[in-house]
Amino acid sequence: MTPIYLDNAASTRTGDEVVALMTEVMRTAWGNPSAAHPQGAAARAYIETARTRMLAALGDAKGAGDIVWTSGCTEADALAVLGAAQVREGSIVLTAVEHPAVSAAAKKLEGKRQVITIPVGTDGLVDPDAAADAAVGAAVVAIVMVQNEIGVTQPVAAIASAVRRRNPACHIHVDAAQAFGHVPVDAGALAVDSIAIAGHKLHGPKGVGALWLRTGVTVEPLWVGGGQQRGLRGGTQDAPGTAGLGLAAERAVAALPTARTRWLELANIATTRLDAAKLAYRQLVPDQRRAPHILALGFKGVPAAALRTVLSSRGVYVSTGSSCAERDEKPSAVLAAIELPEDTGMCRLSFGLDTTADDVERAISIIIDVAATLKK
Repeated sequence: MTPIYLDNAASTRTGDEVVALMTEVMRTAWGNPSAAHPQGAAARAYIETARTRMLAALGDAKGAGDIVWTSGCTEADALAVLGAAQVREGSIVLTAVEHPAVSAAAKKLEGKRQVITIPVGTDGLVDPDAAADAAVGAAVVAIVMVQNEIGVTQPVAAIASAVRRRNPACHIHVDAAQAFGHVPVDAGALAVDSIAIAGHKLHGPKGVGALWLRTGVTVEPLWVGGGQQRGLRGGTQDAPGTAGLGLAAERAVAALPTARTRWLELANIATTRLDAAKLAYRQLVPDQRRAPHILALGFKGVPAAALRTVLSSRGVYVSTGSSCAERDEKPSAVLAAIELPEDTGMCRLSFGLDTTADDVERAISIIIDVAATLKK
């Protein structure tokens, strides 16, 4: 039987049109984008087309900011957090549910800067007023827009507005790896200073990302080199990868209205089947607060590591986790932050543009069987 892939929050299949475009660039525009000859110009043209596509997808067709192409969202987060901290005095503020790309970057500054973590409620949400209080005297405030493990969507615009009232000069950064292409991300409406994006979360290539940086905002580069990308990211630019990301971004945003409806329907299939099976479970984030492509379920008395192993052996690929340390996995700081009971294993189903109802129907039947068998 064909394996069922429901781990799209970890990585998506690269779209066929994206692969075709990247292949075209590699075959026809292999020159260095910094070169003055026609081959360099051909590579630059693909990069500029990608820039136009990315800015439009971010709702920034008028160019209130610009794009710095990176190796992925991890580098984009580091450039924003560490780069902004280098030119500002003050603390580093982040939420308790940040991806390690942000939390680990902030940790590098411990001992040199105060690092403040904003707690979240059991619903995973950040209180804008609490964020504003923590941001007094801050150099950088980092907010994950959609949390990758549980799918909770933060009220970024409200948080940014509250923070600005208390600290107009701080740099507000958003990790949008799970948000972009899954929920509306409008750079202007969010009123933040930087937004990090990953290509492989939206049917684009791995190893390519982007940082949207508001015009006039200053950050220090992570390293120096040949001065590419206005000196913010030295090194020969990846024309094929950049072209692929630009197209993937355009396609993901165009597909979002239809995809959102379908993803919610897929989640409803899963929860309806679980209800009918009378298997005790908990939906960690209610529908109105979660990104539509992520459904995080908690199964009381079911070990997460065992659940993942058995499901994988039966051809169902998902992510799992728990708030306590198990033999084969580390505890999840995010699940601990929302106070998920230690005896509850989390199973995350995450959907892509190519996920079908049949995929979910077959997967949830197996999940019900396996969870019931493993329940202590």
